[in-house]
Amino acid sequence: MVLSSPFTQPRILLSLLFCWLLLGLLQAYALNSFGWEGKVVWSDCAISNILLIGASFILINILRFYRPRIDRYWFLISYSLLLAVIWLFLCYEFLLVCNEDQAGYETFLIRSLPIRFIFGFFTMSWISMLTIIWHNQQDQKSHEQRQVQAEKLAREAELLNLREQLNPHFLFNSLNSISALVGNRPAEARHMIHQLSDFLRGTLKKDEDQWVSLSEELNHLQLYLDIEKVRFGHRLQTEITAEPGCAEMRLPPMLLQPIVENAIKFGLYDTIDNVIIRLQAQCIENQLRLIIQNPFDPQTARPRQGTGFGLSSVQRRLYLLFARYDLFATQIDGSLFTTILTIPQYDQSIDYRR
Repeated sequence: MVLSSPFTQPRILLSLLFCWLLLGLLQAYALNSFGWEGKVVWSDCAISNILLIGASFILINILRFYRPRIDRYWFLISYSLLLAVIWLFLCYEFLLVCNEDQAGYETFLIRSLPIRFIFGFFTMSWISMLTIIWHNQQDQKSHEQRQVQAEKLAREAELLNLREQLNPHFLFNSLNSISALVGNRPAEARHMIHQLSDFLRGTLKKDEDQWVSLSEELNHLQLYLDIEKVRFGHRLQTEITAEPGCAEMRLPPMLLQPIVENAIKFGLYDTIDNVIIRLQAQCIENQLRLIIQNPFDPQTARPRQGTGFGLSSVQRRLYLLFARYDLFATQIDGSLFTTILTIPQYDQSIDYRR
């Protein structure tokens, strides 16, 4: 895309015209101080400045379509020099024709040519530098916008990839459980299929950019817990509490399910005892803090091998959304594993990922 010139901007154009008007008045004053009046002053000012403006716009349009590389900026001097010579020649011819009846004007005009040339050359140089600086700024802005857009697309692609990994990860576990129930507990298998269908239907409706309230997220999480309770029966118990005012606070969709899945995995897989998964929501200085706790057997090797896909996906999503690493933390206190999330309340006018 070809960029327009800086002088298509009304503010810059008006400033330029004001400067030219001021220069024209100074030129008229200088001519008057040399004893010229009336027709000579106004024709000299009008012709020289109109031709200078025309030469300047020719230079602007040249630089609009062709800009030399940094190592060839000496071309700008060549352009300015050439246009200054052409402008000076045209001024000389037009002014002679216009003021041929003025005695002594031709001699004055010839003597003033060096000063006129210097003035025209520096004016052209100033215009060319201003135009190049403006175009370079526009190129930089365009590059930054493309870079931001590319980074945004990359983040969205990675978030989508995380979501696509999450659903099959849970789906495979659920289908294995349904397969185990079909033979000896068909009623529970059918019930689990219905719950899984509702859960996946709700998942497909969610969009990463459309945040949900805590109450919506907990309702969706409850569908997942109901499925898991069919798998584990009375062994799985949950306690979910939320401070007043937290229900309408917002968070990215499907953020809690992988954390709770991780809690169930490490809490139930290595023990035959009943396990209580606790989830607590707190409202702290316009932030939503979520605390998920689960017991685990410290003698097993699994907790020491890492947090698994579930927690790492949540940590990565939070970083992609907010560009912060301090929103996710885990703690181990004896046989109690705690995951803490802090969700700044989302403002649609702010892009936290920039």
